[in-house]
Amino acid sequence: MNNSTSSTGVYANGNDNKKFKGDRPPCSPSRVLHLRKIPSDVTEAEVISLGLPFGKVTNLLMLKGKSQAFLEMASEEAAVTMVNYYTPVTPHLRSQPVFIQYSNHRELKTDNLPNQARAQAALQAVSAVQSGNLALPGAPTNEGTVLPGQSPVLRIIIENLFYPVTLEVLHQIFSKFGTVLKIITFTKNNQFQALLQYADPLNAYYAKMALDGQNIYNACCTLRIDFSKLTSLNVKYNNDKSRDFTRLDLPTGDGQPSLEPPMAAAFGAPGIISSPYAGAAGFAPAIGFPQATGLSVPAGLGPGALGPLTITSSAVTGRMAIPGTSGIPGNSVLLVTNLNPDLITPHGLFILFGVYGDVHRVKIMFNKKENALVQMADANQAQLAMNHLSGQRLYGKVLRATLSKHQAVQLPREGQEDQGLTKDFSNSPLHRFKKPGSKNFQNIFPPSATLHLSNIPPSVTVDDLKNLFTEAGCSVKAFKFFQKDRKMALIQLGSVEEAIQALIELHNHDLGENHHLRVSFSKSTI
Repeated sequence: MNNSTSSTGVYANGNDNKKFKGDRPPCSPSRVLHLRKIPSDVTEAEVISLGLPFGKVTNLLMLKGKSQAFLEMASEEAAVTMVNYYTPVTPHLRSQPVFIQYSNHRELKTDNLPNQARAQAALQAVSAVQSGNLALPGAPTNEGTVLPGQSPVLRIIIENLFYPVTLEVLHQIFSKFGTVLKIITFTKNNQFQALLQYADPLNAYYAKMALDGQNIYNACCTLRIDFSKLTSLNVKYNNDKSRDFTRLDLPTGDGQPSLEPPMAAAFGAPGIISSPYAGAAGFAPAIGFPQATGLSVPAGLGPGALGPLTITSSAVTGRMAIPGTSGIPGNSVLLVTNLNPDLITPHGLFILFGVYGDVHRVKIMFNKKENALVQMADANQAQLAMNHLSGQRLYGKVLRATLSKHQAVQLPREGQEDQGLTKDFSNSPLHRFKKPGSKNFQNIFPPSATLHLSNIPPSVTVDDLKNLFTEAGCSVKAFKFFQKDRKMALIQLGSVEEAIQALIELHNHDLGENHHLRVSFSKSTI
């Protein structure tokens, strides 16, 4: 790290050095960041929006002639998080890749520089949005950015929906730009859409500017954002599809247990924040928000980890299975590696991958039993299973899933020795997603230590179920029947790995009275 060449480009502004205090060797962390290759037509607010998710942006210097800028964050910690985040996932402004590194300046001194008025106005407006104090003399209305009468409601369309995006996910992302009052989600023209109302049109303006065209997860779930013609939303029910955050007294409307307000805290939105470690999504987050509440840093990350977003390149590349890197995009066959050859069976893989789609065939490799091929019903389901399961622990080993080069799993020929390692499940009665529009499509969640149990017969007691899981080798931490419906329950086990193994072993377990237990991962905790 101590080579003093100027390949980093920090010295491109050597002649500006006299304006700054406190030089330091290039590349050691600093709260001032140096941005290169900035498109010439970019606005100050767009540059600021790159830093916003990571903390307060305290100063900005644009060097438009050189297509460069300096961005000062409130703390070095925020700057480190931002650089770590954008190293594997290159940020874009106006569809152009932008390069970010530490500056050799400790702070920006811009008081006596010309042309700083616009940068200061943009900074002021953004900090107003962040602090919620919007009565500002320097707010950018005079530049015509927020038009009179502009709606505080955004219409959001999500393209490339490889991975389910929930109301909670949207709330978490858009809350970074101001107070979100209401959200309504719906499907129209086969596209997942949402209407989202802010407390103030300025919030909507900044959110649109920062997020339009961004991906929620890397390489998928692209946000397309416009101002809605509606100026206010009317929400009748608080449930998974719509929510009025100002009225927690609304009914759920569909018999769903309503969610208590600190949703983001109760279950960190899958993938957005905790992806590289928690294994929620195989995609690295493309818009990450380190201030998300209720997300703790997984143990064992060491003192250098600042929070869920200090992603090291290796952590991400180990997890990011972007379609087309090796396998065939649009392929429905997954290559699953690093399995425990002594404990894994085709049936076990069928049950586990069946949580995220209908598994048609499974083949454990005859010569290398820690590898298997899993053929899903379609490419979407393969992508979903890969996102959720790659990086999870199963039988003591970290499972990896990527798209396979094979288009289908071949069954063995008549008389060919196979040891029962290839199985065809295409006609299995256990497929969860056979019925179009099945409710199961809305209940796909990342692996979690809490399992959702259903189809429980009336005679089965709490102790019966606890004993069932204990005998399967699990430690039961908590259990509760659903108040309205005793056929369903939540059970919390000692770890996610225990829950995965319990699901494999006990899904479809015969409870008597012609009832087979149904087990899935829950988004709730007890």
